[in-house]
Amino acid sequence: MFTGLIEEIGEIKSIAKGAKSARITIKAEKVMLGVELGDSISTNGVCLTVTEFNKNSFSVDVMAETIRSSNLGKLKPGSYVNLERALRASDRLGGHIVSGHIDGIGTIVDLYSEDNATWVSVETSKDILKYIVHKGSIAMDGISLTVAYVNENIFKVSIIPHTKGETTLVTKKIGDVVNLESDMMAKYVEKLLIYGNAPKEKKPINMSFLEENGF
Repeated sequence: MFTGLIEEIGEIKSIAKGAKSARITIKAEKVMLGVELGDSISTNGVCLTVTEFNKNSFSVDVMAETIRSSNLGKLKPGSYVNLERALRASDRLGGHIVSGHIDGIGTIVDLYSEDNATWVSVETSKDILKYIVHKGSIAMDGISLTVAYVNENIFKVSIIPHTKGETTLVTKKIGDVVNLESDMMAKYVEKLLIYGNAPKEKKPINMSFLEENGF
């Protein structure tokens, strides 16, 4: 689990591509403190497992499904990524609960400034938009953000200077693809409602039914 509060911007050192997968090595400093094999590090919002590391970089294996459903396949050496170590039980939950399991991608369709804020408009699929609510939370490239506007096609977030300066959002432009993870609570509620409304099996009233029910 993560909070969506980015700790560091890492730089892609190398990418070894397989047929459908990749092994990515990322330069970092802060997230390397106390790192161990098997640790989880959110990379652009994707929960990845450390498989190798040294004092200033770590490597992760990215499977085909992750490549298909995120923007990690578009990375190249020199690209920058948002990094966050897994949440500890003693940490403050300053953002919101982020699993690192990406729902899909969105495309930035507009960027504009309003005083000290930057508005970012993102177009995405209806399968993701149905979970996004006004004033709700959204993780965009792993960054915990508040939804300031949403309709049937896009949603918007308003970014403060600190968030823009401490994350890869400072480099974004119209047309860039971002990873999206909606609030997990909405998905669980939807699943429970689907099961709750599922038609129940009707049993015929016969002697066996009466005996099973104590008659």
